[in-house]
Parts: sequence; C-alpha cells; structure tokens
Amino acid sequence: MSGEITLIALESAQRAGNRVNQILSEWRGGEVRLIQAECPRFSSGEAKCVLKESVRDRDVFILVDVCNWSLKYQMHGIENHMSPDDHYQDLKRVIAACNGKAQRITVIMPFLYEGRQHRKTARESLDCAVMLRELENMGVHSILTFDAHDPRMQNVVPLMSMENVSPALQFTQAMLTEYEDLIIDSEHMMFIAPDEGATERVVFLATLFGVNIGMFYKRRDYGRIVNGSNPVIAHDFCGGTVKGKDVIIVDDMISSGGSMLDTSRQLKEMGARRVFIFSTFGLFTSGLDAFDRAFDEGLFDRVFTTNLIYQTPELLSREYYFSVHMDRYIAALIDTINRGEAIYELIRPAPRIHQAIAVYQDR
Repeated sequence: MSGEITLIALESAQRAGNRVNQILSEWRGGEVRLIQAECPRFSSGEAKCVLKESVRDRDVFILVDVCNWSLKYQMHGIENHMSPDDHYQDLKRVIAACNGKAQRITVIMPFLYEGRQHRKTARESLDCAVMLRELENMGVHSILTFDAHDPRMQNVVPLMSMENVSPALQFTQAMLTEYEDLIIDSEHMMFIAPDEGATERVVFLATLFGVNIGMFYKRRDYGRIVNGSNPVIAHDFCGGTVKGKDVIIVDDMISSGGSMLDTSRQLKEMGARRVFIFSTFGLFTSGLDAFDRAFDEGLFDRVFTTNLIYQTPELLSREYYFSVHMDRYIAALIDTINRGEAIYELIRPAPRIHQAIAVYQDR
C-alpha cells in the first residue's frame, strides 16, 4: 500500500472533493485526509497556492475541474470569470506547493485541459501535448481523465501513467434505471454518432448492446473559422432506417449544442421513436434556451451528462436533464490505486455492461 490517501480539491472541484472524501472515509476510516488548498490572488491578477497541511510521504490525489466558469476573481478592480487557463495555472501552483515532498501525485482532471487542441493542421500550438509534458516534468506520477476528445494523447507521455476512463457503464445503468420499456435489439434500438470522431464510442456501446449504428458526417466550410473552428454547413446521415426505433446519440461533449440539436431534429424527421443523448461533458456554452425549445418541440426525450464538471442550477432543474453521478467511481479508482492494485477491471466496463443488460432483459 502507498502512503495515506490525501485529497486536494481545488476550489473548482470542491463539491466533488467533499463527496469523494466522504465516500472514501466510509470505506477506509481515518486513512483519508482532505487538505485545503487556497489560491489567493493579488490585485494584479497574479496568484499563489497555500497548502494548509503537510503532504510529506503521502499519496496525493489532486482534483481539478478546468471547466468551472462559475468562479470569479478580481483583477484591477474588474470581476473576471475563471477560464480553463486559470484553473490549469492553479493546478500547477498546487503541484509546486507540494515541493516534491509527496510520495506520489495523481492528477484527476475529468475534462482534459486543451483536449480539443490535440493535433496540428497549420501553424498551431499543440496545447494539450504541452500541458501533459509540463505535468510530467513537474513530477506528476499519473493522470486520470475521462472520455478524452482524442485518447491518443496518451502517446505524448509514454513513460507516465495516463488513464482515459469511460463512463459508458454509468450511462448504461442510468438509462436502464430510468426507462423500463426499452427493447434492446436491432429492430428497436440504434446508436448514433453525431460526427466521425464519435464513431469509436458508438461502436463500443452498440456492440455490447447488440444493435446497429448510424453516423452523421459534418460538411464544413473550410474557407472560414468561426469561434475557433470551421462552421458546419450540413449533417449528412449514413446508416440504416431509424423509423420507429429508440436512438441514442453518443458524444464526448455538448459545447454549444447546435450540432446535437440539428442531429436530433433530423432523426425525428426520419421517424425515430425517441431520441436520447449521452454526453460525458455538458458544457452548454450557449445556454439552455435552444434545448428548452427543442424539448418542447419533441426533438429529444432526455439528455444524460455526468457531474464530472460544473453544472448550473438551471441545468439541474430541467425536466429533460439527467445527471449521471461519478463520485463513487472516482472514489473506487482512488482506493484501488492507493492499495497498489490494478484498475484494469474498473476502467474496462464491458463485462459489467453485459451484466446490466442481461439483468434488464430478464426483468
């Protein structure tokens, strides 16, 4: 076993840190410590980290949510929302404050910082790769992230442990718990990839469920860049008929949600019975108005996203929204790592998904 479990939850992940600490304390008793880390800022906007306790010879797990835009700070008298850049800098400050004293440092970063800037197509920065190399050089032993936009980013740090964890089991359990009338076969269900990048996730789930897949191809205007990307002109569908079927759209994130809603609209126009949306990270960067209107129009039935990142009170209050809780899963990962045991079975959910489906069908 490694040293005593020590959790450091940045302010961005305070809710998750408290809940994970509660769960681990129930399992491990007094072997778990939640240490407070403060990152006060000077009026210029500069900051530092202050740890309230020593981490010497401890097994440190640092939780950070780089998507928590609800936090604010003062700079030259102006109130600013914290960006992913600000949260990442605070993470590095926490690691630096450990001063190399910790026995081991594991960073739990559910939304991989700059994960969408994962490849170079022009004279561009490779921000995700730079981030991973920085953390490796600072002495981080391992990184846990969830549903990375491109899991090949693990190749950037081949000598450092980086685990890309799938929440597929939790999504499956949530849907099978909420709906008792699902018929799981190719005649009644289909998984849908909203773009080419989501195909691998969809193939994985469809194979376990024993159903077919469909895919939308995004036609883009490569002559323009809007909000950092080439705008989508249209979504073209590839696959069999969806008429009369329950369809599940699967992707790693909902950003503004425009593509997801356009996909839902087309599926409904093609005769889909019900439309469910699985997305690990619900960013909803353009607010919820478009989703409210789409739900009222009957374009989709339920949106499932995890609580791995900040969720607004407005989102949690929506009738169509289901929050998939991941706190116990994170606690199980921490507990297993600290005991020096393999987490292979925890992060490979296929057998448990098979079991959940079998139980559902028998019932």
